[in-house]
Order: sequence, then structure tokens, then C-alpha cells
Amino acid sequence: MFRYLTAGESHGPGLVAVVEGLPAGLPVRREELAAELARRRLGFGRGNRMKIERDELEILAGVRHGYTLGSPVAVLIHNTEWPRWAEEMSPDPGEPKRPMTAPRPGHADLAGMLKYDTHDARDILERASARETAARTVVGYLAKLLLAEVGVAVLSHVVAIGSVEATDVPVPTPEDRERIDASPVRALDPDLAEAMIDEIERAKADRDTLGGVVEVVAHGLVPGIGSHVHGDRRLDARLAEALMSIQAIKAVEVGDGFSSARRRGSVAHDEIHHGPDGFVRTTDRAGGVEGGMSIGGVLRVRAAMKPISTLMRPLATVDVETKRPEQAFRERSDVCAVPAAGVVAEAMVAIVLAQEIQRKFGGDTVGDLRRAWEAYLERLATF
Repeated sequence: MFRYLTAGESHGPGLVAVVEGLPAGLPVRREELAAELARRRLGFGRGNRMKIERDELEILAGVRHGYTLGSPVAVLIHNTEWPRWAEEMSPDPGEPKRPMTAPRPGHADLAGMLKYDTHDARDILERASARETAARTVVGYLAKLLLAEVGVAVLSHVVAIGSVEATDVPVPTPEDRERIDASPVRALDPDLAEAMIDEIERAKADRDTLGGVVEVVAHGLVPGIGSHVHGDRRLDARLAEALMSIQAIKAVEVGDGFSSARRRGSVAHDEIHHGPDGFVRTTDRAGGVEGGMSIGGVLRVRAAMKPISTLMRPLATVDVETKRPEQAFRERSDVCAVPAAGVVAEAMVAIVLAQEIQRKFGGDTVGDLRRAWEAYLERLATF
């Protein structure tokens, strides 16, 4: 079964991703993986850290001559800034020279400091940092390789930044991926992208930050991925959990979600028809999921990201040592990271779909997986 673990701190020597359960025979290319990680650094509104942050990759295990072996895959992302942080982040006995005692509002700092009984917020923020998502992007790349073997493609785009929001936006297809990534804000509509850039510029001038909404779509799914049998096997529940696990994500919507809550039932559901291609829906209000299972075709889910909590004009806080009022420290200075959040959301959706597809179809090799998928398609065709 596809499962993964990540380890590492934001300013540690590196991040490690370990993925177990991949079938043998998946084609892994280091340059493609590097390109996927570069997508995570995309987006207008990122700070100077993205200019110095580089993802130097080392595949440690599980791949030989460009193909997975069926054993656990381990990938190390070296931190090129490590020499500057080697003393402050040393694993050897000692004391930090610059303890951070003023927790930032909106971050994990204070809750983590209370939980783990530390007066240094760096003990918490290093792992809570969104830098960890680089490791999950690696896992997502491997999940996408598995999905590609059965013709499933996952992509994302930005539908809102701040008060600028797309309306009646078409569902992007895999052919739109390059055009979306070429947009400074990863938006499908170039006019909307300009308005988003203006919104970011205004926030930057005010020394403030912005959040937004990303949409992830998956094409090529068959009906029946997920399960209605147990709550933790429902596909929509698993997607919501995965997306909410991304730093700064505060809400998830499957299909029309919140809009459907304001509709009457007669116009909230996708009516079923039958034709030459079998059972079809002429609308997509459910986002491709009913009863915890995929209904086939396109899956559509959105995630809302709050504004970045670290501000150029810091918010009020309290020093945990003195208990006196203080200003929160600045750890980095992004204005908006919504475009990058879309890439990470892609990875998390791909991981869930890969896990559920593998749960249903199994396969120690890519060939085994494909044959089980094709046999299921043949059964559906005669239903």
C-alpha cells in the first residue's frame, strides 16, 4: 500500500521523503522531479528566499537505472543554506545563540511551545514551516507517475487571490498545464491574472499579505474509487484531510460545496443519463464524488489558503520569557504563496488518488496494476 513519511527542518541539512508501496517499473527521472519541485517555487508575490532556495536532489534508494524496484523509495533534498545554519541548528549538545521567544500570531509557534515545553519558537517553526511541502511534492511526483500508468492526470490552477475571484471559470484540462504554469499567478484567465497581480502589488505596498483559493482537478478517473463503507475510506473525506494538512489551508470544498448548500435539492444534484458511453452526467455540481466514491470522469476540489501570517509590519504578541508585549519576528517576507499552494495541493490530491487506486487494484508491478484496471473497465462496459 502506498504510504509515505517526511522528515527534516526548514533550516536543517535537508528534507527526506520515504515512499513505500510503489509498484516496480515506474519510470523515475531526476530532471522531471527537479522540474516538479521548481513548480513549487513559482508565483508572483514570493520573497527573496525563493531566489536562494534551491532543491538539490539525491535519490537514495528504491530506483535503479531509472525505474522503481518495488522497494521503498527515498529522496533527499539538500538545503543549500545549511552551512549558514549549521551551528544554530546543530544536532550536537549545546545552546542556541538566538532563541526566539516572541511567537507569531497565526503560526504554530505558541501552541507548539506550550505543548513541547520550550521557550524557543524555532523548536516548533522549523518543522511547521511550509518548506516541508517540498518533501511532499516529491511524494506527489511519484504518485502522479503511478496515476499516469492508468491514464489519470492531476493539475491545479488559482481561482482567487484576495478579493479577486474567478467566476464561471472552465475546468482546465491536462493540455492547459503549461499555460497555467506560464502565468505569474498560475491562473487560467490572463485578464484575471493581471487583476491578481495588481491585488498582490497593492498588498505589498501596504506591507501586508494575501491568501486565496486553488482548484485541483483530476481527469480520467473510473467510478468506484474510495468507499461508502467506512468514514475514513470515503474519497471526499480523505481529500479534505489531505488538503487541510497543507500549511495555511483553512477550508476545503468538493465540487460546488458551499454554493450547493444555498441551492434547493432539485438543482443541487447531477442527474444521471445513459447513452453510447454509458452512464453520464450533464452537470458537475458534486465535483465527481458521490457517497464517498468517484463517479467517473473529472474530480474537482478547492482549497482556501489564509494570508501568510508572517508580516513585514509585525503583529502584536508577547515574549514568553518576560511576558511583556512584543512584536512578532519576521522569518520570511512572501506577500502571497497561493500559486505554490496549488502545486502542493496537486501533490496531496495525487497521493490520495494513488493510494485509493492501489487499494482497489493492487499490483506489485506496473503491468499488474494496468491489467487490473483494464479488467475493471471491461466489467463496467458490460454493466
